[in-house]
Amino acid sequence: MSEPARPSDRPLYPISVAAELAGLPAPTLRLYEDKGLVTPARTEGGTRRYSDADLARITRISELVESGVTLAAVAMVLDLQDDNADLSSQNLGLRRRNSALREDNTRLRRQNDTP
Repeated sequence: MSEPARPSDRPLYPISVAAELAGLPAPTLRLYEDKGLVTPARTEGGTRRYSDADLARITRISELVESGVTLAAVAMVLDLQDDNADLSSQNLGLRRRNSALREDNTRLRRQNDTP
């Protein structure tokens, strides 16, 4: 079972491009940043640079706002979604580790049962 592709965290897009890709005005992206909903990288000169992961997050924010969720509630929803993603990732890792340990245990039993 393969994991879904994750958006890149590499900061690529200036705010004008990010706004165009997200279909939102640049001031909205600044508002989302002011509210702590998205944190774009900054160049040495202080210019914002958005990644594909930032754009995916902005899309989630926009969808929630369009459905009537307040920005304060959006922050809580995003935190819960991030926590859920982290827990799912940890769970997957634990399942893989458990499977490997079971295989090791089976292999060791077979070795010990062989005369």
